[in-house]
Amino acid sequence: MTSASNVRLVVVTGLSGSGKSIAIRQLEDSGFYCIDNLPVSFLTRVASDLRDHGHTRVAVSVDARSKSSIPLAKEQLANLASDGWDVRTLFLTASSPCLVRRYSETRRRHPLSLPNPTGMQEKTLPEAIAFERELLSPLAIGACIIDTSDLPANTLREWVRRFSDAPESMMTIAFESFAFKHGIPVAADFVFDVRNLPNPYYDPELRPYTGRDKPIIDYLDNCSEVQEMIEDISRFIRKWLPTFESQHRHYFTVAIGCTGGQHRSVYVAETLKKRFSDISGTVVRHRQLSRKAEKAELDASQSA
Repeated sequence: MTSASNVRLVVVTGLSGSGKSIAIRQLEDSGFYCIDNLPVSFLTRVASDLRDHGHTRVAVSVDARSKSSIPLAKEQLANLASDGWDVRTLFLTASSPCLVRRYSETRRRHPLSLPNPTGMQEKTLPEAIAFERELLSPLAIGACIIDTSDLPANTLREWVRRFSDAPESMMTIAFESFAFKHGIPVAADFVFDVRNLPNPYYDPELRPYTGRDKPIIDYLDNCSEVQEMIEDISRFIRKWLPTFESQHRHYFTVAIGCTGGQHRSVYVAETLKKRFSDISGTVVRHRQLSRKAEKAELDASQSA
């Protein structure tokens, strides 16, 4: 069982359309166990259960649909804090004209403008926004308030990350070799064609090897144009990689293609992986070699 003092609870609340979904997704990406639209009355029970199951970082979003139980939130959060929890409340807001514009763009209905089962008259969008602002006002007291009216989504993600003291997300950089004759990987961010480089396939002695074998490595190591292309690709990626990191990307794939996906692309991908070994999370994958290995394994199992 994890002690309460080791658990952080981030409560995300605020006006509908102000960016709560973006905040929750960022917290989830940062390793928090996230629950969206949790009824206020469940706060203490859920937090305790998650702690008992070993979750040390928890985030919940609370919205105006809790209505009459909203005043209970302050009391429950105070109890959790007095029990040693690191409780942080993030309140997202935006101007009414901005919220109206966002709802107009998405064509979604405000949750408080939906027909009310108690028979109350249906609210217009501006009325629903004003009503929600009033309902949630107790939660804004003592919370960290962020006005997202003119805030880019990436900036909001970064502010949420800092608010929760979450470490910066590590980007996984994948260098992936492939064969053009089998198609370009759809998930590639950049594709480099190395079919113009000398091809070991045409040397009968080298043909059986792959770009991971010493004979191919020695052959391509001594090709000046191969080394020049690898240097150009490395320089290009080094220059533009920070712009992808600034967009809070978690995966970045560089595809290297040749004709058969066995010699040149494999060698270049392996060499690039070594050149970027200073960046944690760098991996290399070989589409055609993996398929070849799977086929060999299948054939062996069928013949056994």
